[in-house]
This record gives sequence, C-alpha cells and structure tokens, in this order.
Amino acid sequence: MSVTKVQQWVSSVLAATVIGHLSVGMVFAALYAPKQSSQIGLLIIAGIIGLIAGVGFRAIHQWRILSLWLLVGLAPALVGAYVGFWR
Repeated sequence: MSVTKVQQWVSSVLAATVIGHLSVGMVFAALYAPKQSSQIGLLIIAGIIGLIAGVGFRAIHQWRILSLWLLVGLAPALVGAYVGFWR
C-alpha cells in the first residue's frame, strides 16, 4: 500500500470518527432536551452532521459522493429517534 493511500485512510477514518462523535453528542443532547420540538431539531441536526461525515469520508478518497453508504451517517439520528420517541 502506498503512503498516499495510508494517508487517505488515516485522515478519512479520523474525520469520520470526529464528526461522528459530534453527531452522537447531538443525539444525547436531544434525549435530554426538555421540549419535543427541541428534540426533533437536534435529531435533524445530528442526521445532517452524520451525512457530512459520510461525504467527508468519500471525498477524501475521491470516490463518488452520492452513494447508499451515506445512509450510514443517519444511523445515530435514527437510533436516537427510536430511543427518544418509541421506547
């Protein structure tokens, strides 16, 4: 594996991890928000941040941006919505 490929993998995993943690943090903020409208807004923001993490990962590798793999970025928001509203 070339040095360039290793740099791409390290930077993309680091970017996705850091941005993904921000998304999960927004989900936890939504779970403890006092009003339902605030919870919904924070979950939407968490979903957008998760999508940004997926786009960043794919952009660093110079892959096609639009892919079904971007839906993985919505996972924290969907889990948060399930736990927050349907438990």
